[in-house]
Amino acid sequence: MQLCISQATTLPAKFEDDLTAFADVGWQAVELWLTKLEKHLVSNTLDDTRRLFSKLKLTPVAASYQGGLLLSQGEQRQAHFEHFRTRLGLCQSLGIPTLVLVADFAQRPDATALQRAVVSLTQAAQWAAGFDVRLALEFRGGDAFCTSLDTALGLVSECGEPNVGVCLDLFHYYKGPSKFEDLAGLTRENLAHVQFSDVAGIPRELMTDSDRILPGDGDFQFAPLVETLKRIGYERYVSLEVMNPVLWQMKRTQMAELGLMALRRVVE
Repeated sequence: MQLCISQATTLPAKFEDDLTAFADVGWQAVELWLTKLEKHLVSNTLDDTRRLFSKLKLTPVAASYQGGLLLSQGEQRQAHFEHFRTRLGLCQSLGIPTLVLVADFAQRPDATALQRAVVSLTQAAQWAAGFDVRLALEFRGGDAFCTSLDTALGLVSECGEPNVGVCLDLFHYYKGPSKFEDLAGLTRENLAHVQFSDVAGIPRELMTDSDRILPGDGDFQFAPLVETLKRIGYERYVSLEVMNPVLWQMKRTQMAELGLMALRRVVE
């Protein structure tokens, strides 16, 4: 497995500034935050951006995140898919192989809604394949549906497209109803992306993204997941994703360096 850092870890920073900080302390790969990339491209060209990555010797390996595709209908669905198409174009232009997709269930769906989600996921995967992009479906522990690893694996399996896998965010794995035995369903083929963070001393019902801290500083148990990743021969990226407003106040280089040491510690 390989390591990367998400721009969510330094979310308030400007696009170029956090990439520079990542490269300065030894990161070689980055998970882009799509809204930051889109804002950056308002005043910079794609060629400028490619040159920036080349100059920093930093590889964009994933992009987060796309929502609104699975249950939206009518004009709303059309708008989401058009936005999705634009983002697929960005991924293709910058050589980003993985796009994180979130399951946008606002309410507990019925069987019809579930089937609609599978159909939409299949269509999204087929669109992505045309841009040489792999989709990583992220489950979210606090949502009404697709809250567990098991459910996300089921949706990916029903979809049946080879370029769709699961995004396993350890925060959502612990926050939601996922179980240890769900890890047995992971394979090298159906695991598309992994995100690591930690939380200390907060019940899962009360956890929020802003409670995330560096891996190894909290209560999460990393060994079972790391052992699973090694067992299945996972070779893609493990991303540091820490969206904590307190940690955002640190110097970017300090945060990037501490994050790199923390991720190496729990993975290696």
